[in-house]
Amino acid sequence: MHTYHGKVSVGGPPDVRELSGLIITKVAVGPMNNNCYLLRCRDSGEQLMIDAANEADTLLGMLGGPLERIVTTHQHPDHWQALGEVTRRTGARTTAHTLDAEGIPVPTDDLVNDGDEITFGRTTLRAIHIVGHTPGSIALVYDDPNGHPHLFTGDCLFPGGVGNTQSDSARFTSLIHDVETKLFGALPDETWVYPGHGGDTTLGNERPHLKEWHERGW
Repeated sequence: MHTYHGKVSVGGPPDVRELSGLIITKVAVGPMNNNCYLLRCRDSGEQLMIDAANEADTLLGMLGGPLERIVTTHQHPDHWQALGEVTRRTGARTTAHTLDAEGIPVPTDDLVNDGDEITFGRTTLRAIHIVGHTPGSIALVYDDPNGHPHLFTGDCLFPGGVGNTQSDSARFTSLIHDVETKLFGALPDETWVYPGHGGDTTLGNERPHLKEWHERGW
């Protein structure tokens, strides 16, 4: 039986995690080693993509069926290079936070704010607004009824720290506050974290380092 590890590389095969109600496929695309996630509801077969970052053919090759929706975690260009082509070829609806949608050149069909739910099939994701990396960054949490939560963080949280705030102290203060209160303060240690770049982690692995993140200021 395959054991999911979340370690993928540009040009390499995707990694697949099979939950009781959801199948998560993770792939890395170039040139900035972005992660893209395809989520498929087991009950309905409906699919949702998180961050159509680049390499449209790679992303389309994962589908195996219709794609209902693409959620863009934030407005930075490396997270939407394939969004236009994938939406044209699939007819998928697009979703982003209200404050970042204007920075995404592909029109956003459905705007979300903090706490809004995104449903496909019998699967529901909840949007968590995290301010600092960008004004309208969102994390998405799937609260598995038969296991621990699964958290897709975009560029807000990685193994080893929060996202880049370009040495802006106000942005860092906002980002660390939202990550600490809305993620670490609300979700258990077992929560699996799927970031926008690189390998996965858990909140439990990262929680002991919050103090040092505060002290270093990035």
